[in-house]
Amino acid sequence: MYDGIKAVAFDIDGTLYPSWHLYIRLPAYFLHHIKFFLKFGAVRRIMHKTAPLPDFFEYQARLLAERMHCTADYAKEQINDICYEGLKPFFYKIKTYPDVYQTICAFKAAGLKIGMLSDFPPEQKGRLWGLRSLCDVCIGSEESGALKPSIYPFGILSKKLNLKPEEILYVGNSIKYDVRGARKYGMKTAYLLKGLRKCFGIACREADISFKNYRQLKNIVLK
Repeated sequence: MYDGIKAVAFDIDGTLYPSWHLYIRLPAYFLHHIKFFLKFGAVRRIMHKTAPLPDFFEYQARLLAERMHCTADYAKEQINDICYEGLKPFFYKIKTYPDVYQTICAFKAAGLKIGMLSDFPPEQKGRLWGLRSLCDVCIGSEESGALKPSIYPFGILSKKLNLKPEEILYVGNSIKYDVRGARKYGMKTAYLLKGLRKCFGIACREADISFKNYRQLKNIVLK
């Protein structure tokens, strides 16, 4: 087993499936709601830098309301209807990266706990391609009151898994949010190579593991 870990936890978007599989389905929907998405994107950039809040969803709605010139209640409805619930149907035909299911099953069979931590509600992805039933913990970082790379979502994940941070390997596709956030909390990290890094096999020096595909990750973790 890799370096004494007892759990493997995953980011979802862009880590379990290729982001472009979602993006190619969104142009018409995005253009229809372009004003919302541009303003919501600006709000989320602020939320990524905000300290943990006891009223995350309310504060997010208030920030959006200021930009949309509407009430916070209406802004909250728009976030739910357009983003959280509105994007759900687009995930139905998206497929995971090859060997994701088999890799997680192998981790589970080896006695490792499985976790998932996303910056959006996991429920947005339905049954998570059959992976939900394999998870010991599956949470959205919004539940902690802060988004990645804040250490607080990783802290909640560690607490729910009932493990020390150094006993958890966190897998993600973002150096800024996944690798640095998890590493700052004390977790081990695995980075999914993409783009030129993947083409030329350029490892991420900040991550403990860099991998090109899930078969490679499985072999490294279960060696």
